[in-house]
Amino acid sequence: MSNRLSVFPLGGALLFPRMHLPLHIFEPRYRAMISDSLARDRRIGMVQPRGPGDPPPLFEVGCVGRIIDVEALEDGRYDVVLEGVARFRIIRELDVTTSFRQVEAEIETAREGETLSLGSRASIEMEARRFAEVQGYAVDWEAVSRLDDESLVNGIAQIAPFDVASKQALLESDRLDDRAELIVQLMQFFGRAGDDGAGTLQ
Repeated sequence: MSNRLSVFPLGGALLFPRMHLPLHIFEPRYRAMISDSLARDRRIGMVQPRGPGDPPPLFEVGCVGRIIDVEALEDGRYDVVLEGVARFRIIRELDVTTSFRQVEAEIETAREGETLSLGSRASIEMEARRFAEVQGYAVDWEAVSRLDDESLVNGIAQIAPFDVASKQALLESDRLDDRAELIVQLMQFFGRAGDDGAGTLQ
């Protein structure tokens, strides 16, 4: 089923179904987008730009987010929280008169109830501990241990400091166990990069 979506291109900002993403909206065109969304269905599409340009080209796959919390500030800015609904694939960009971009997109059915094997769960937790130590992050590991598999994997995918291409690869991974395996590989790579000052993964 195709849908018309207003999209917010933002590099490094991933959203997954059932996950939350806080955003501070200050640019006039995106303030207009939030106002429009609130007046309609409270949905926007989060998608990463795949290169420079004005407007920049977009990756084909993003995630629909529903505004579940909003604070309108006195100067016109917004603080919002999005909840992921489902991934989408852009069919085409629409020719619109609005200041923000809109696309025709096919919205996927979100997978539910995916779990990891005990070995995969242990592997990602072990690598996350090592990665956090290398990066100097303070983490409440007791709270992490209580997360379900989906929240653990997708939470790391959203907040880890990977490059845009790596984050997009995570978003486009169809299965939770494939995403978990890729996260382990990325943490190993970027952990080494943190040790020796290497660049980004291409």
